[in-house]
Amino acid sequence: MPSTKKDYYEILGVPRNASQEEIKKAFRRLARKYHPDINKSPEAQEKFKEINEAYQVLSDPEKRKLYDRYGHSAFEGVGAQEQVFTQDFPSLEELLNDIFGPEGFGFDFGSIFERATRGRRRGRQRPLRGEDIYRTVEISLEDAYRGTTVEVEVEREVECPSCRGMGYDESKGVRTCPTCGGTGQVVQRQFFMTISHTCPTCQGEGVVYEPCKECGGKGTVRKREKIKVRIPPGVDTGSKLVVEGKGHAGRFGGPPGNLYIQVRVKPHRIFQREGDDLYVDVNLTYPEAVLGTEIEVPTISGDKVKVKIPPGTQHGDLIRVSSKGMPRLRGSGRGDLYVRANIVVPKIGMIDKVFKDGKRLESILRELEDVLPKPERIKER
Repeated sequence: MPSTKKDYYEILGVPRNASQEEIKKAFRRLARKYHPDINKSPEAQEKFKEINEAYQVLSDPEKRKLYDRYGHSAFEGVGAQEQVFTQDFPSLEELLNDIFGPEGFGFDFGSIFERATRGRRRGRQRPLRGEDIYRTVEISLEDAYRGTTVEVEVEREVECPSCRGMGYDESKGVRTCPTCGGTGQVVQRQFFMTISHTCPTCQGEGVVYEPCKECGGKGTVRKREKIKVRIPPGVDTGSKLVVEGKGHAGRFGGPPGNLYIQVRVKPHRIFQREGDDLYVDVNLTYPEAVLGTEIEVPTISGDKVKVKIPPGTQHGDLIRVSSKGMPRLRGSGRGDLYVRANIVVPKIGMIDKVFKDGKRLESILRELEDVLPKPERIKER
């Protein structure tokens, strides 16, 4: 069955061999006449919908090829129309910037329409989400191990209790808007266009209200609060937490923002942290390193664990103690604890001052020097 839709070239008033520039000029001319933001007649909206549909196809080389070959049937498959055409009209600002380009006629269409339609946008009172709040908290390594609760003090915008966020005093009554005379619309001339838009004073209601004295018409007031935040075990410096709904209040029924907490873990006097693992330095005597020994080492939980130092331990060697590190923030289990050997060698010049029988100790060390094999002086990499 042949399509009853009007020919796209006929709609724009251009020949079938028209160039892209000619198509754009034709659309520009018709848009000035029929765009709903310019022409308020009931027929204009339907007419512009037809013009916009034709332009979307003919301005796209691929869609135009399909249309020239198959006509309207090229876009009549299941879901095809929704893929080809947008159902919402472009705003007049978007339309003109698309047609004329960012440079336009030397005009900044963005600033023109910001001024011309500011009242209309506000009049819709689109719900606005409140702004987020960001804070940093500092905790100890022990708190990061166990988890803790901190109290964060914030000053945030909350809904005004007097006007319940409306911004005006309903008990004071209303009066006719002095700007639009109660119509809710004002007409403004912008170059070649006459634009009717929502009154910026009353936001299209035709009446004005007495601003709320407590909030001055903002709908929100400042409030200082102390908010308790649970810090889970295993957090590290840079970890971020969110407390939903504890940011600034939204406007016009919009949701509040969130409170974002960034964690900083203070350096520890004993333990060094790398990811979920902990490192602790222990001092060993030379005989302990040579012969091996067993020592007690503290853990972050507060307990102590016995660690065997194997014979021949070198300075800087690591002995691993499984699952004695930090809890894993994501996942189960814990990291490891690494014991780092630090071999303490007394200075010969200090022996007499430190040891009661320094001469005998020095003699023993000299004998040991004669017995031990000499190491390679230069260590190859």
